[in-house]
Amino acid sequence: MMYSQKVMDHFMNPRNVGELRNPSGIGEVGNAACGDIMHIEIQVKDNIIEDIKFRTFGCAAAIATSSMVTEMVKGKTLEEAEAITNKTVAEALDGLPPIKMHCSNLAADALHEAIKNYRQGGNSSASIVKGCCSHDTDPTCGKNRETQLGES
Repeated sequence: MMYSQKVMDHFMNPRNVGELRNPSGIGEVGNAACGDIMHIEIQVKDNIIEDIKFRTFGCAAAIATSSMVTEMVKGKTLEEAEAITNKTVAEALDGLPPIKMHCSNLAADALHEAIKNYRQGGNSSASIVKGCCSHDTDPTCGKNRETQLGES
């Protein structure tokens, strides 16, 4: 599996890792069965994402997409951040292998959940929203394909 230089850079040198002291919104998505869990915290002031941090448990692509999302939205309005999609994240990283595209879905989903949480008044006890398929029941899941190929 080949990763772009940008993916490797964001994996080896992730940006905006950590936690915010008093986040305005929290988003967490993932599926432990797939192995990827993404936690994103945003600090919003005057409709602008002033700061953003993430913690991710997952593969290189999961870490890279989380890092890229934080760079893409820092300083942007909430509406601009909501326009971020899995496709724009993957494009910003110069692409992802097809079996890793679900990682970019999770990064964008975690961001959208943090914005949703903020708009609902912020809640430090955000629950995990399943954003990845269950590799036991979905044959298109990247984790399933990795396992079948013996790469897990």
